[in-house]
Amino acid sequence: MSDVLERPRGLVPTIGGSTYVKPSEMEWRPTRFDKVSIKVLYEDVERGEMTCLLKLEPGAHIPFHKHPEIEQSLVLEGSVEDHDGVAMAGDYVWRKPGSLHDNRSPGGAILFAVYRKPNIYYHAANETAGF
Repeated sequence: MSDVLERPRGLVPTIGGSTYVKPSEMEWRPTRFDKVSIKVLYEDVERGEMTCLLKLEPGAHIPFHKHPEIEQSLVLEGSVEDHDGVAMAGDYVWRKPGSLHDNRSPGGAILFAVYRKPNIYYHAANETAGF
């Protein structure tokens, strides 16, 4: 076996260190936003981290919000758009910490999204965090 593939001497894999998730066996859960549902794949509430699948039905709108940390999204199906452009299936988009925007999906989309902190949503005179 190649040295590159061998484990470093004395180190062994951590039993139970990997968590396998089957999104196909999970139910879509509603969010507080009309036409937007979620499958949470990973969440650390204490740190504010979350990895999820987001399903945007045709005509979905995620209201104006701020990203306290970087946000990363991979469009798996359909398309999603904001003031900067349109991301189609296969496109990856990331947003800088502190950036503000809203999202729309005229035709629907499924996104794989990674958040390092919950989004801060602005509607009416209130400010709220998370989905």
